[in-house]
Amino acid sequence: MKCFTTTKIIVIFILCLNARCYGEGEMVIAPMEKTEQEALYSVIQGFVGNWWNGSDLYPDPCGWTPIQGVSCDIFDGLWYVTALNIGPVHENSLGCTKDVEFRSPLFEQLKHLKALSFFNCFSRQNHPVTIPSRSWEALSNSLESLEFRLNPGLVGEIPANFGSLVKLQSLVLLENGLEGQLPANIGNLAELQRLVLAENRFSGHIPHSFGGLSKLLIFDLSRNLLSGPLPPTLGRLTSLLKLDLSNNLLEGKLPNEISGLKVLTLLDLRNNKFSGGLTKSFEELFSLQQMVLANNPIGGDLMRLEWKKLKQLEMLDLSNTGLTGKIPESVSELKRVRFLDLSDNNLSGNLSPMLAALPCVGALYLNGNNLTGELKFSESFYGKMGSRFGAWDNPNLCYSIGLLPPSTPTPRHVPFGVKPCPQRLKLLQPNSNDNLADANANLDQNSYVTMPTFGSPAIVVKGPSWFTFLGIFLMFSLI
Repeated sequence: MKCFTTTKIIVIFILCLNARCYGEGEMVIAPMEKTEQEALYSVIQGFVGNWWNGSDLYPDPCGWTPIQGVSCDIFDGLWYVTALNIGPVHENSLGCTKDVEFRSPLFEQLKHLKALSFFNCFSRQNHPVTIPSRSWEALSNSLESLEFRLNPGLVGEIPANFGSLVKLQSLVLLENGLEGQLPANIGNLAELQRLVLAENRFSGHIPHSFGGLSKLLIFDLSRNLLSGPLPPTLGRLTSLLKLDLSNNLLEGKLPNEISGLKVLTLLDLRNNKFSGGLTKSFEELFSLQQMVLANNPIGGDLMRLEWKKLKQLEMLDLSNTGLTGKIPESVSELKRVRFLDLSDNNLSGNLSPMLAALPCVGALYLNGNNLTGELKFSESFYGKMGSRFGAWDNPNLCYSIGLLPPSTPTPRHVPFGVKPCPQRLKLLQPNSNDNLADANANLDQNSYVTMPTFGSPAIVVKGPSWFTFLGIFLMFSLI
């Protein structure tokens, strides 16, 4: 009885499977509509060449042997293309031909297309390709993601009608040869969550309209030729997590409106021309974990900010920003900071030993400043940090090693490029247990002491023998 029940269940399962896979006509319950399949094949042939005909696909491009890079979904019992990834994304993906062609079925017939990407497809700079300016509005009701990555042969400007793709959530144009100004109507894409236009040759100003992208999470315009000031409207991007505008020609004062970016975790503005000092608005970026402003003529000083308010900060790079003044004690309250770079500025004053007590710090660079006095960090700190602690090129900075007996070896761990501080003479007090011989022994053979000779030129005595000379001098002075 048990065996019969098991057999019955298996038969029912097979019948259900057949009902799912086969229909009355071609025995496939979810075939691809013929016009959809023809449109897909035409689009693919436009990019990989007419040699491809899909003959190795069974029973259709969305069946048991799907095309790499093509995803489908069922609408009203039929397969439709929802994602199309062109280029060598996978090892067995189809490569692009040099004479690529954007064919009209891409825009006119793939009505359910949600994601479209081109990876390393337009790679031949001697066969430049431009993004067609026509028909993108035909995808406005479906397209949610559009990407062009690593296409050095892709040139020209961003089509203005990209602004009609109102359902777009992700627009990525990364590492291409695109140029020209950024279309202002991209600011109309209210659903956009990721906007990456990095490593192209875009120029001109950042449009004020971009401040209308209220759902934006990632905003990356790095490694372009953008110029002008930051539009204050960027402060309206209240959902923004990452802002990278590095490696451009941006200039001017950082706007106070940046304080509106309350959930921002990454701010990278390095390698631009920003000036006008550090804005107090930075104190209101409570979620900030990484702040990189290196290589900007910002100027001003560090004392302007209450650094303890940036409690989440893990990386702070203010190298080569023209900073002056002292390093405030509040910097040592950045308890989560792992990387701190204040190098190549005009900072001055003494260093607080509290900097060495930062619990998470793994790299600390203070080199190339005008810091003075003694480094009062422990030898274990120098040993732990190694080359990740930089204090060289501070001419008036030294590290203390104390008065060491001649038999004491040189400390194993010392700050690279920093000279030892001159050893100081310990004055003996009345009734002191110290004796002259011990003090004499603690002096280096290369120590020098200058003694006045009452009207005659001063006498310079080298090494420990100056104590002997002092005794003789005192004896004669009493005669």
